[in-house]
Amino acid sequence: MRVIPVIDIRNGCVVRAAGGDRSRYQPIETPLARTSEPLDLARGLLGLTSELRWLYIADLDGIEGRGRNMDTVFALREALPDITLFVDDGSATVEALETYSADRGIWPVIGSETLANVSALERIRSQLPRDGFVLSLDWRRDTPLGPSEIFQDSWLWPDDVIVMTLARVGSGLGPDVARLRQIKTIAGSRRVYAAGGVRHAQDLYDLEGLASGALVASALHDGVISRSDLERILKTSEPSEMK
Repeated sequence: MRVIPVIDIRNGCVVRAAGGDRSRYQPIETPLARTSEPLDLARGLLGLTSELRWLYIADLDGIEGRGRNMDTVFALREALPDITLFVDDGSATVEALETYSADRGIWPVIGSETLANVSALERIRSQLPRDGFVLSLDWRRDTPLGPSEIFQDSWLWPDDVIVMTLARVGSGLGPDVARLRQIKTIAGSRRVYAAGGVRHAQDLYDLEGLASGALVASALHDGVISRSDLERILKTSEPSEMK
């Protein structure tokens, strides 16, 4: 089980997710950092335990079409050389993904909500290796966001797939277990990650065997998942190779 802390960046600072409604996201206040600067937040989250080796960056400016925070991503990469970064910045073309794909410490994430059509994913899949990017399958409640073909057939999926239920992000509603099971049945040997709704350590234990990892934010900031919880979960999980 990979526990992957999340930071959402907007206008140069980290904001706190609220039920996937991005209009309600406000600069974060957390006991883990003194400011809302991305590097402060990253260090605060990763400082919970040395067992954390991953960080998910949601570049909301890029996703919402205001320009990508590439300088911030590369600054985080330089400051945290031993951490693997998952980066969703709205990229949905081969050219955009190549900004990060040459660095094996950065995993570019394609959100299905940003794909104009299935042909865009076909082109990416034909020119990048299966381990060259991550696909996030996005839902708003029960509505899949993006071309419907992507959700029904896994032939274009890369090795790593995120199941993102946006309404559960920052909600404390619990992981979308039913949807995870649905995707798991067609994912084959791919790694599937849960995103949205993790409330406490028991949710992470319950996801073992179903998900290869989980994206987590609010439960870490609120202290509901503690350092000792993380160390127990990460040290008892089966080790597996990254890319």
